[in-house]
Amino acid sequence: MDKDTLYHTWKHEEDIAHIHGWDFSHIHGRYEEENDLPWDYEEIVHYYLSDTKKIMDYDTGGGEFLLSLHHPYPFTFATEGYKPNVKLCKERLLPLGITFKECSTPGHIPFDDSLFDLIINRHGDFEPKEIHRLLKKDGIFITEQVGGDNDRDLVDMVLPNTPKPFPQLNLKVQKANFEKAGFQVIKAKEAFRPIQFYDIGAFVWFAHIIEWEFPNFSVDKCFEKLLKMQEEIEKNGKIEGTIHRYLIVAKK
Repeated sequence: MDKDTLYHTWKHEEDIAHIHGWDFSHIHGRYEEENDLPWDYEEIVHYYLSDTKKIMDYDTGGGEFLLSLHHPYPFTFATEGYKPNVKLCKERLLPLGITFKECSTPGHIPFDDSLFDLIINRHGDFEPKEIHRLLKKDGIFITEQVGGDNDRDLVDMVLPNTPKPFPQLNLKVQKANFEKAGFQVIKAKEAFRPIQFYDIGAFVWFAHIIEWEFPNFSVDKCFEKLLKMQEEIEKNGKIEGTIHRYLIVAKK
């Protein structure tokens, strides 16, 4: 495609970049990530879950993963702080009998002490000390997190010298924080794996959704750099970066 066509195609992706819950289906088949992590988050959650346990999904997004667990609704709890997702959760979770509360304060989660057998959190902010307060004795917290070095090579392609938004997010620092809060860390893993885009329009949409990693990104600002990425796709069929993930399973 010529430059003018590429520009208008990418501007369209920029204009429609929004997300419902945590749904990346708009770029499904146009990019890949998290296909080869050395752990299975869902499998680990199921290992610690039984029908009589009270589970809370902190920062549940739109509740997609929580609902996929098919846990008995009276023993299922969730929080979310992002306003569009709060509305979605109220519409989706409350009618089922799931207890849902809006919360955007990781240090002050609106539930009683020692209430939960299991708390899960995927890619959300939290404070270990507050999680410790909420768990019953021997309760389990499971979290998979995006690390501070996530997508850095992709960021450098379009916004070089951009500071890391969360440099403290790595396994060594966070494991120490859990231990300081009184947890026994029973599983701790970290991984760096590829993320691949097969068209630049998908990347443009992605960069707008993950705006904290790509601050002030726009097609107009980064057009020449996007053209260089387009050349890479035409040559090799993809552009590739690196995701950073870590997993912690901790016991009270």
